[in-house]
Amino acid sequence: MAGQGDSSSSEKKSKEVMNDVSTFRAENLQNNMKVVYYSRTFLSIIGGAIAGILGLTGFVGFILYFIVMAITSIGLIAKAKFSLHSYFDCWNRIILDGFLGGLMSFVLFWTLAYDIVHIF
Repeated sequence: MAGQGDSSSSEKKSKEVMNDVSTFRAENLQNNMKVVYYSRTFLSIIGGAIAGILGLTGFVGFILYFIVMAITSIGLIAKAKFSLHSYFDCWNRIILDGFLGGLMSFVLFWTLAYDIVHIF
């Protein structure tokens, strides 16, 4: 059976575990996610315009999109000072969120810039 000394040590351990659990304020996490989405959207628009101006077509343009998104992810991680768990609840929030929304913006501005520069 556990004695009184054992119960206090288990209470101490549970308090230490509670201190190790990271908590996030919903407003701060939501603001951080807005920054990720806005950054991805803005750089997707810029990348799409660059791809259109350079006249990239086919898979080469999509490769440029993946390169731009990789650079964006690295930049956001560097902005978070490489401690993702201080600003986000999981690492894939900064790596993957906003990826497909940015793709639509990229294709839109890619075709627009390509048409303006090379067709008209």
